[in-house]
Amino acid sequence: MTDVRVFQRLRKGLSKTSDALTEGLATAVLGKKELDDNLITEIEDRLVMADVGIDTTNKIITDLVARVSRTQLTNIDVLYDALQESIAEILLPCNKPLIMARIKPFAILVVGVNGAGKTTTIGKIAQRLVEYRQSVMLAAGDTFRAAAVEQLQEWGKRIDVPVIAQKSGADSAAVVFDAYQSAKARNVDVLIADTAGRLHTQQNLMEELQKIKRAIQKIEPDAPHETLLVLEGGTGQNAINQAIEFHQALGVTGLAITKLDGSAKGGIVLAIADKLQLPIRYIGVGEAVEDLRVFNAHQYAGALLGREPITAEIT
Repeated sequence: MTDVRVFQRLRKGLSKTSDALTEGLATAVLGKKELDDNLITEIEDRLVMADVGIDTTNKIITDLVARVSRTQLTNIDVLYDALQESIAEILLPCNKPLIMARIKPFAILVVGVNGAGKTTTIGKIAQRLVEYRQSVMLAAGDTFRAAAVEQLQEWGKRIDVPVIAQKSGADSAAVVFDAYQSAKARNVDVLIADTAGRLHTQQNLMEELQKIKRAIQKIEPDAPHETLLVLEGGTGQNAINQAIEFHQALGVTGLAITKLDGSAKGGIVLAIADKLQLPIRYIGVGEAVEDLRVFNAHQYAGALLGREPITAEIT
């Protein structure tokens, strides 16, 4: 699939949000020479409805007014260019793809609440790595939900990678510890460990995640090399609270934001980027493997408004 076609899939995945943000704006701009109060209020309302959040919306509006005041509001493209640049500026600090160090195994611990899409995200990341000729092992650390183990094992069969699992109810830390030892013995490039979904407010379960980290650090003090938090985009502002709690407990090093195609709430990525400034590694905009995208700030800003990226390069 060409890069342009992949970008078109991103635009399609974010179409509910872009429609909500842009529908009717061209008519509202028609004949205006400046951003008046009515037009500013209209844009504010649309950003808030897209789950950008009040604080981030205010920041965008302030920047937007400053940008437009330096030119002339002759048509909708002038407004969109300024808005797109403002959005990209907020996202750019989080534009940090996951670069795997030359450590074997490079250990990725995947965490998040129930239903965020952790296991599916693991499978898709693993398939991408296999396509790039990396050897991969999966650890079924979600021992509380038998279906999660089965789902991970199904991914393993599909992409021909080993899955380390134990019986239901086994100690998660022991599973991940064994998987790390096995991956190290087999000289595997990347180990990806699933964990049980939990609410960020469940302190005992958060402590269990800390136990998993301590277990593998007995083998490799710097592991896990990536603690990837999976957030569901459709949960809106609550995703920020989840991220804060997980980060405080575990030291999250990257985010994957899933299911952004399911609602008109794609603006939540802006709110998360603005408030947390954590690296956004992946975004999910559909069911297919290629719909888990490496995050690109300029592409996201363009797709959010149903436009091409301002930068010429599409990667």
